[in-house]
Amino acid sequence: MVLSGGGAKTAAHLGACRAVREAGFEPSWFVATSMGAVVAAGLASGVGNDELLERIASVGARGIVRDPLAPVGGLYLQSLLKPGPLRRLIEELVPARRFADLSVPLTVTAVDLDTGELVLFGAGAQVAPLVDVLCASCALPLYYPPVVLGGRRYGDGGLRGVVPLEPAAELDVEMVLAVDVGPGFDVPPPAELPRVPSMVRAHDEAVGILMAANSESQLALWRADRTRPPLVYVRPRVERHATFTVGRVREYAIEGRRATREALDRWGLDS
Repeated sequence: MVLSGGGAKTAAHLGACRAVREAGFEPSWFVATSMGAVVAAGLASGVGNDELLERIASVGARGIVRDPLAPVGGLYLQSLLKPGPLRRLIEELVPARRFADLSVPLTVTAVDLDTGELVLFGAGAQVAPLVDVLCASCALPLYYPPVVLGGRRYGDGGLRGVVPLEPAAELDVEMVLAVDVGPGFDVPPPAELPRVPSMVRAHDEAVGILMAANSESQLALWRADRTRPPLVYVRPRVERHATFTVGRVREYAIEGRRATREALDRWGLDS
């Protein structure tokens, strides 16, 4: 299973995993980035779908974006948000502290901010402390500062692929199911613009466009290469500017289950 980034919207991955199991399948490997990697790590740590969803819902947005730094630091800040609350959230959602403690292999993507290289951690890749890697994979520039691992500065894996299909193409598996709740050109514009500073909105719009274009390119490459495993692509209904909309995670989980069951049915795989 390939799980995209998307902040609070990645609760849809919990619904997707439920649908996969209801269809009689079990994930044999997770490839994930950003908050999608946190969800995968939580599940692979042995936390049940419902319990993990309740943990996410109970934290609420204030548990993630508490004490923003922007009002006092301006343009000289390292990031808009403090990394501490996010790290504490990850520690609460993921009981395991090592990749070796996970019940399902997990590969997490992050980006080397000095070279632009996509770097893999976990199963079949570099080894580093699990929580540190998850924090690095979620460290979207502007919002969070880089995470230093082995002397290198890392940021959000979504910068190179919000749907991390590239590393999944190298796995010897029968089928890949990818759940995408990241930015896309299929997402309608919001009825109202978010109440954020204009520079933040400009950043979000630019990054969203780049991520959407990358996702389109990666999907086209996969579908054009017949040597790759069959790809079940799941695109739950998503909305823009919902990264921190933690109050709607239960809705996202329901939508993830619906979209996955629909995708499996198209392949004749839904029980």
